[in-house]
Amino acid sequence: MRMLVTRPEPEASETAARLAALDIEAALCPLLTYQTLPTSLPEPTGFAALALTSSNALRALDERGVLASYAGLPVYTVGDRTAARARDMGFATVKSASGNFADLVELLAHEKLAGPVFYPAGREQSGDLAKSLSPFGVMVITANVYAMNPVAELPAQIVGELEDGSVDAILFYSRRTAEIFTALSENHLSRLSRLELGMLCLSESIAEPLIDAHFVRVGLADYPSEEAMMSLALSFSRDHTAS
Repeated sequence: MRMLVTRPEPEASETAARLAALDIEAALCPLLTYQTLPTSLPEPTGFAALALTSSNALRALDERGVLASYAGLPVYTVGDRTAARARDMGFATVKSASGNFADLVELLAHEKLAGPVFYPAGREQSGDLAKSLSPFGVMVITANVYAMNPVAELPAQIVGELEDGSVDAILFYSRRTAEIFTALSENHLSRLSRLELGMLCLSESIAEPLIDAHFVRVGLADYPSEEAMMSLALSFSRDHTAS
């Protein structure tokens, strides 16, 4: 069993290690590469909280040498992994929505914060936090502190493995990577490959562009977490072996 991991580094290598623990061989094919942006940043004074939808925001603030200045703010994260990373990087008060963007909005909307929220975000955002929280009277100041840039093409080795059937399934953790993959693989995959290749997705939204591109074996994680993705990968592996 060989699965392709499309998420960026360092998450790709972490997922590969988890797959290896399940006796699943992983091939790394990050479809996005990280870049810190030189955006102007607000002073932490006056903010009631820091909102995070990715640990990449912490990476960007750290690389710019300003992370410590925000360490006194309570942190609200979209998921548990980012929450753990925030704690590791010195934040004392951290709450996780343990879900997706909508869950983070729900969490922040009912926290009765006594001031605005600072949201260091990616240049390409999956949701508009300021717009989502506006109806609840929560002000959000957004700064795009990092970018995830798409690769220009699939590596030749990966194309070869896709064409000869060496890859049994592909893991997708974001809709954007699913969209990039469908565009880059359009001229490399046969109809038979689209019927047989497993597409393992963190959510229904991520699966949509793959279904639109006529991939048939699409699987969804029970909930948006790495643990659920590993359960999905293991289930696919067992079903594939049994058949």
